[in-house]
Amino acid sequence: MAQDHIRYDILAQDALRSVIRKVLSEVAVTGHLPGEHHFFITFLTNAPGVRISQHLKAKYAEQMTIVVQHQFWDLKVTESLFEIGLSFSDTPEKLVIPFNAIRGFYDPSVSFELEFDVPAVEEEEEHSAEITAYPAVPEKAEDNGDEPTPPTGGDDNKGGSVVSLDSFRKKN
Repeated sequence: MAQDHIRYDILAQDALRSVIRKVLSEVAVTGHLPGEHHFFITFLTNAPGVRISQHLKAKYAEQMTIVVQHQFWDLKVTESLFEIGLSFSDTPEKLVIPFNAIRGFYDPSVSFELEFDVPAVEEEEEHSAEITAYPAVPEKAEDNGDEPTPPTGGDDNKGGSVVSLDSFRKKN
């Protein structure tokens, strides 16, 4: 098989991440999610550019799943990352998450799921920095809970779309 000099696998991942970027950008403009949509976003907490508090980093040393539904504020989206305010056990936190750190995106309202193969970062290569908590919780922020668990798409998955990037990767 010929060598892939174009790197279709990287292009496909970038294209799928742009779906997340577009959806979050629209939510940032309106300030709320349309209809019953809500998102489970799983990301590597030690990936380059991720910024979370030391408390969250200690609790979720490798990866974390956040729920974006009614309980968020200050959502800002750039080309490479998004910032969001969430509450964890009544403690407001600001998180900065690069799109390249995302391992999974799931919208259970329509059974839409994206999975990414993000290589784990070794502890000595960690580039994350601490973000301190907000001084006050905005009115629309409520307790987000400590350990959201996204559905795994078992028997209750009603024909949703799962896109695995492994099918785009070159087999050795």
